[in-house]
Amino acid sequence: MKKIVSILFMLFILIGVMGYGIYYLGTNIASDRITEGLSSELNYGQMNEIRTYIDNDPDLRVLVEEVAQVDESKLPFTTKEEATRVLIRKVGITELLNIQTKVEQGNVNPVQLIDDPHSSLTSEEIMALKVIAYKELYQ
Repeated sequence: MKKIVSILFMLFILIGVMGYGIYYLGTNIASDRITEGLSSELNYGQMNEIRTYIDNDPDLRVLVEEVAQVDESKLPFTTKEEATRVLIRKVGITELLNIQTKVEQGNVNPVQLIDDPHSSLTSEEIMALKVIAYKELYQ
């Protein structure tokens, strides 16, 4: 009886470790694909269009000025890959795709989207996302 219990316990532990590994690898693969897709879609001309849009929108301009002053050493993550993993884990791929559709259709203001109080992200994570977006656009 003890042998069966110990085998079941070991099997349970093994399944748990394998599940965590699959989850971690799955989020890594998804974040890599999303990051590569976004990077390949945005060319130099589109980046200039985005910068012009931000410069013409007072709310976004204030956001950019705020982000330029942030100390990156206090942020929970600093790379696109880490940000993508956090977004996939906390928000979910389906919700991210819904948000993308709303933004592309013009149904939502990007500033409101970022500062949504119902977001599952902490204020530090939101600030880290803003800093990453700033670095991508202006550096």
